[in-house]
Amino acid sequence: MTTIGILGAGKLGTVLARLALRAGYDVLVAGSGDPAKIALIVEVVTPGAVAVTAVEAAERADVVILALPLGKYRTLPVEALRGKLVIDAMNYWWEVDGIRDDLASSSELVRAFLPESRVVKAFNHMGYHDLDRGERKGIAIAGADLEEAAALVDAFGFDPVIAGPLSEGVRMEPGTELFGANVDAAEVRAMLDRYPSRQPAATDSRQDAGSSPQLT
Repeated sequence: MTTIGILGAGKLGTVLARLALRAGYDVLVAGSGDPAKIALIVEVVTPGAVAVTAVEAAERADVVILALPLGKYRTLPVEALRGKLVIDAMNYWWEVDGIRDDLASSSELVRAFLPESRVVKAFNHMGYHDLDRGERKGIAIAGADLEEAAALVDAFGFDPVIAGPLSEGVRMEPGTELFGANVDAAEVRAMLDRYPSRQPAATDSRQDAGSSPQLT
């Protein structure tokens, strides 16, 4: 059985853990530091998941989801995440992370820190309370390894919508029309298309991202 590791035991992390459990995955949840600190939270809020260290979650999981504040990306266990599919659900908030005029897409920052991981941006643009409603809405994904990520989004109960390569993740970050929206796949596609793409006009970003006919 596929094991999902969730790095982050806050509101988003626990919602994603519940979605993974409902989909039939084994789930490991890691906070910062000693897993004993979050063991009770995990037991009560995500029954069936197991509290572990971040390194253990990264080593044992087949797919790892980042649900941490972006500012903690430098604490990620780089070696343990080598070769893994890493779903980045984090967001840049200038109030917390400071003003970063050099930051085009927060997921590109994560990929630079995890150069040998397969980083895909997903689950960052919908509020955790909407994710937890169990409604089949659209979730945008951006990256180069999208087939596996899209299958995970689908298993969690959402329709994956290809945004393009990782650089296109900027179209679903804070300050965009899509961020915070709780809409179906067709409207997610429309919102993405209304935001200027970073790809050359002659390039079909969905084709570059390796999308399949089954993906929106």
